Amino acid sequence: MLGNMFTHTVHVPGTLAANITVVFTVPVDCTLIHASATGTNSNSGLLILGNTSNDDAYLESASIGDSSAPAEFAQSNFVGGQFPRLLKGTVFSATLDFDGAGGTATQNFTLSLTFLEG
Repeated sequence: MLGNMFTHTVHVPGTLAANITVVFTVPVDCTLIHASATGTNSNSGLLILGNTSNDDAYLESASIGDSSAPAEFAQSNFVGGQFPRLLKGTVFSATLDFDGAGGTATQNFTLSLTFLEG
């Protein structure tokens, strides 16, 4: 792949007691090419990726990794089997359902997103 890549990483320490949503403004036109997410325990966490208009526009509900082994998400995992294209100024959102449907709460959540600029 050509172009500059950049990452956005989030870490939330401790045992989560509620869902979390991380939002940020995309600084340049870019494409989401990879995501990985995990908790340090065996958990029931579910991740969705999108924007403020559609919270699961890029990744519909997917299980995160367990025991510090990240689940990875790439082109085939993204909505429509396509890399999500984002325009500068898009408000990106990542939401973690901390315990899925009432399962085991996620501990020490880490999310890493990789973007290709341009």
